[in-house]
Amino acid sequence: MSGQTPWQTVGPFFHYALPWKGGADLVEGKGDAGARMDLLPDGHYTLNPNDQPRGAAKGAVVTITGTLFDGDGVPIPDGFVELWQANAAGRYDSPDDTRAEVALDPDFIGFGRAATDADGIFTIRTVKPGRVPGPGNSLQAPHIAISVMARGIIKRMVSRIYFADEPSNAEDPILDLVPPARRATLLAVPAGEGHYRFDIRLQGDGETVFFDI
Repeated sequence: MSGQTPWQTVGPFFHYALPWKGGADLVEGKGDAGARMDLLPDGHYTLNPNDQPRGAAKGAVVTITGTLFDGDGVPIPDGFVELWQANAAGRYDSPDDTRAEVALDPDFIGFGRAATDADGIFTIRTVKPGRVPGPGNSLQAPHIAISVMARGIIKRMVSRIYFADEPSNAEDPILDLVPPARRATLLAVPAGEGHYRFDIRLQGDGETVFFDI
């Protein structure tokens, strides 16, 4: 008897256990953006950590849409993208961020999850983050930290989303560590007013840069 194939080692179960209603909309925390609602049991949204009433988050609203591809270039219909970011002023909703001089936004928690749909497409609606401190008293360019999970992945894959039209990318100390030929895999490309395109490739040609944690 043969053992499990790589595709059977983990998942597919993410849409049943981890997304929540409105989890991909960090601006208002409601709606079905990026979630496979057809795969969520009734009442599953009660797991939403944003279940307290909130107003609209402050800042420039952006929508990021992309496709999650496997190593063969095939879209993955049962993955998800988790995100964590600073608010528009550049402060995290975290006890570790104690910078009183940078304002918190009570309506923005900076955390969400977007499930891929049947075509491997995910959508994130959020605000463009402000710049946050980096190594050596530097400032990082606006970015969103992401984790990717999908079938066959034992450990989450960690990366970042930067904005291709952001001038401060040239000063970012983390982007500077990435070989120039591969930096484009971390850049969300403008695709209309307030919209960006960001595809994620787990392996193969154009593989997204992932970071060790």
